[in-house]
Amino acid sequence: MIIAVDFDGTIVEHEYPKIGKPKLFAFETLKALQEKGHQLLLWTYRSGDELKEAVEFCRKNGIEFYAVNKNYPEEIYDESMSRKIMADVYIDDRNVGGFLGWSEIWKVLNPNIYSDDTKSQLKNIFPRKKSFFKKLKKKKND
Repeated sequence: MIIAVDFDGTIVEHEYPKIGKPKLFAFETLKALQEKGHQLLLWTYRSGDELKEAVEFCRKNGIEFYAVNKNYPEEIYDESMSRKIMADVYIDDRNVGGFLGWSEIWKVLNPNIYSDDTKSQLKNIFPRKKSFFKKLKKKKND
């Protein structure tokens, strides 16, 4: 699977243009995803030196991306191409409903590795957040 991952607010706390602290389980989850054979693309607003700093920060924390702000390493951007990165999954703090957290992302991407008993235990440890739409509906009904 090809997974596009945002940097600020997703891998690290949002401190742009500085690099924030790593999010809980971010690098552990990304490493585990790579070990399972997934291709990771860094998909970020950063460019220039700020992008180089982010890539180097990830490298120092054990993550080498397949490509950075590209679909594949050799891609050369020109104005005739779309800037949308092609991926199977996009992990970003700007998702509708907000960032799930890395433990929840791991579970979503690996639903078959848990027994029913483990799934039940995980639900107690990591309860699902109320969806954005349920929150809106409740507000409207109040």
